[in-house]
Amino acid sequence: MAPRTPLQNLDRVGGGDQGFHQSRNGAFAARNLGRDQGSGSPTHQAYLLLSLTSLFWSGNVVLGRFVAAYIPPITLSVIRWSGAFVLLLPFAAGHLARDWPLIRRHIGLLALLALTGFSAYNTLAYYGLHFTTAINGLLLQSVAPLFVALWSFILFRDRLSVRQAIGILLSLAGVIVIVCRGSLEVLLAIAFNRGDLWFVVALLIYAFYVAMLRVRPPIHPLSFLAVGMGGGAILLLPAMALEIAAGQTMVLDTITASSLLYVCVFPSLLGYLFLNRGIELVGANRAAPFIHLVPVFGSVLAITLLGERLQFFHAVGYLLVLAGITLATRR
Repeated sequence: MAPRTPLQNLDRVGGGDQGFHQSRNGAFAARNLGRDQGSGSPTHQAYLLLSLTSLFWSGNVVLGRFVAAYIPPITLSVIRWSGAFVLLLPFAAGHLARDWPLIRRHIGLLALLALTGFSAYNTLAYYGLHFTTAINGLLLQSVAPLFVALWSFILFRDRLSVRQAIGILLSLAGVIVIVCRGSLEVLLAIAFNRGDLWFVVALLIYAFYVAMLRVRPPIHPLSFLAVGMGGGAILLLPAMALEIAAGQTMVLDTITASSLLYVCVFPSLLGYLFLNRGIELVGANRAAPFIHLVPVFGSVLAITLLGERLQFFHAVGYLLVLAGITLATRR
């Protein structure tokens, strides 16, 4: 049997705010798509659940930009993941107890996944939003699947076809257009907005996490999610202490309280639960394209709530990213 290409492997892996988690029941569920989609219960409406996931994740980026002056990035990440862990724990406790021997045996790998997929990725993304627009951050996220393909080649020697390589280069060109604001002068002067660069670094780290999910321990998905959330928060505690010592403290008011409640409940907890349920119903192949709703929803939110403007270079860059992904993922 021929080895799977890195972009075919994306059907089976995921995580973070742009990833699509594994679903052991995906194939079975896809065969029952008609029955599941026909049910009146919201928990059986896969496309509704996946659309809500994209809406929640786009709201996370817009909110991260909105609260940049109120909540330091590391503090925001710590509260996000610790809050989500507390909310998830009642549902995951039994699975954690059963999986504890495997968790202890693979603690090093799980710590690496928690660091890259939860701690570093989200903190750097929030940090980047201090300096760039929400629209830029939203559009840049669309290149994440191709970064995963690059890491899959580096780590596991998954072969890239010529078409996939061209698709990756085309999407990277789209990222460059967005990062340099469509200006050749900015590109030649290497005067990129540092927020955009931090966001790209965050996506590279996240893509490493997604590529490494193929070797994660065989524990229950809720156990894995709880370990990632709890471990991600714990690993950030020393950095948060340094952040506070440097004088970067959170402003306690109604805005920060409601913002923290949103990031803990919607993109962190409900987003993952809705995503996993959607994949269970229709399979990863059908679920994956919903990631491209994130910049669509987010751009509307950024324009409406933050007063940002969608400019021509945004459209050009995003179209290049989508064209590259379409070319690279064609069978």
